[in-house]
Amino acid sequence: MTRFIAFLAGLALATPALAQDKLTLVLDWFVNPNHGPIIVAQERGYFAEENLEVEVIAPADPSAPPKMAAAGKADLAISYQPQLHLQVAEGLPLARVGTLVASPLNCLLVLEDGPIDTVADLKGGKVGFSVAGVEEALLSALLTDAELTLDDIDLINVNWSLSPSLMSGQVDAVIGAYRNFELNQMELEEVEGRCMYLEEMGVPPYDELIYVANPDTADMDAIARFLRATEKATQYIVNHPQQAWEIFSGTSADLQDELNAMAWTDTIPRFALRPAALDHGRYRDFSAFLANAGLLDAAQPVSDVAIDPAAQ
Repeated sequence: MTRFIAFLAGLALATPALAQDKLTLVLDWFVNPNHGPIIVAQERGYFAEENLEVEVIAPADPSAPPKMAAAGKADLAISYQPQLHLQVAEGLPLARVGTLVASPLNCLLVLEDGPIDTVADLKGGKVGFSVAGVEEALLSALLTDAELTLDDIDLINVNWSLSPSLMSGQVDAVIGAYRNFELNQMELEEVEGRCMYLEEMGVPPYDELIYVANPDTADMDAIARFLRATEKATQYIVNHPQQAWEIFSGTSADLQDELNAMAWTDTIPRFALRPAALDHGRYRDFSAFLANAGLLDAAQPVSDVAIDPAAQ
């Protein structure tokens, strides 16, 4: 019996471990607190527990990740629900397969002590933006709610210089600012800002950050395991925010500053607690919103833009 047990032990040692399934994930931007569940899942071994080896890549071009996923150059990419609707309408083979940040981060940002108290005060003013199309549609909805149109304001493309253009007086407000970043950035510059929340002013709530993949080629089983790992990481972050911050920020000296620490705290409540869960109504309503804004020819069936990998 002793020899037999020794034989089994030797056999176990000689048997190679099963190879992990590999996934390539392209982020929407450089690593920041919005990506907390991904980094924590990596660092705490949750991907490995799901037999996954995940390569996380920061893009050189922020517009490239969805295109890379559509072309099969990445298994997953982080994108934004509003852009997904437009990209699918343009013919890109993409679908939402999971959610990272489950509420809008975008806001209309103004100076706390400035002349803009309500959206109606924007009449004749200047509004900065970064991304044409979706942000104009969002702004148009806000203006309509205030009985204004885009013709009543001066739109200025400030590229990615959102809070600096507002603080310098170049514009009276900016659309596309993130409430967990630009607002904190202004506070650190000792210039108080105020966010006007889109979802409280006529824009349907939507998922800010989502995972997208090519539904025709994606390994849905591997993606379902990826989402289980990030769900576990999100639970850890919510339960242990300080320890999770130390794990996250410990991966790069660039993350260890006051802005990222403030953003971390503000982002935690916005992480999707159930990243695999698909809210059909949310995708249906936002597609209808874009159609009403003239950015889509017609509202899309939810199945055209979003799927639940576990149900495939």
